[in-house]
Amino acid sequence: MRGKQTAEIIVYAMLVVFAIITLIPFAHMLAGALKTKLDYAATLFLPAGDGFLGVGWDRITLENFRRLFTELGIPRAMLNSLFLSSVHAILTVLFCSMGGYALAKLEFRGRSVVTTLVLTALIIPGPLLLAPGFQLLYQLDLLNTYTGLLLPGLTPAFGVFLFRQAMINGVPRELLEAARIDGAGEARIFFELVLPLVRPMMGAFLMISFMGTWNNFIGPQIILQSPDLQPLSVALNNLKGIYGTDYALIMAGTIVSISPVMCIFLLLQREFIAGLTGGAVKG
Repeated sequence: MRGKQTAEIIVYAMLVVFAIITLIPFAHMLAGALKTKLDYAATLFLPAGDGFLGVGWDRITLENFRRLFTELGIPRAMLNSLFLSSVHAILTVLFCSMGGYALAKLEFRGRSVVTTLVLTALIIPGPLLLAPGFQLLYQLDLLNTYTGLLLPGLTPAFGVFLFRQAMINGVPRELLEAARIDGAGEARIFFELVLPLVRPMMGAFLMISFMGTWNNFIGPQIILQSPDLQPLSVALNNLKGIYGTDYALIMAGTIVSISPVMCIFLLLQREFIAGLTGGAVKG
């Protein structure tokens, strides 16, 4: 019994150490955002001074955050990112769940071929499709539009495959047959029976899609030319100067950028873990 308690203490002590190591970059980022440009270069964390714990508390400032929201157009870029990420996440979850349901539970000619194509698409690198995708959007006159940015990524093969596995393991075929016998149509079966059963996967993939669009940097730079349409990832990159960089300002912008994603993760962390592990075990 004593040996078990000792082992638990060691494990928890290691977890505390690893947590502190993980939080050090975040502490440095937060401290940097609260300093001036000169103090950022002079000290590693909070500015040194004669105050409590040797910190110059009087030199801590929120000026970087004020500049972000009043001078540099960050609120508009943040709204653009929220719109793009929310719309993309919702539509991607809807379309990928539809595709996964069709491949998992519907019988149709060529289903094995479509499944093979989906699996093959998983190994194609995304950057390889940038040039042909740009050419297609140019021909469709969708450049410099949100439609052109969102449309190519609404049904990623990874999402279709994840939902296919979740529905194979988590949606009983007997339940679907009983619903069809009772006269329910496929649309009603999908929205009222299937989606509630794969809710953890929906939450997990919703967060994955939101984060992917929120952090997307290459796509908006290629497709969107108007500065008013650019998301937050591009706007933060534009904070870098030609002859010098205000790293304290960039740290403040980074905190603003990660805050929505962190909130979404805290809200959906249970669904995220359950969704990613739900398709891994055959039921």
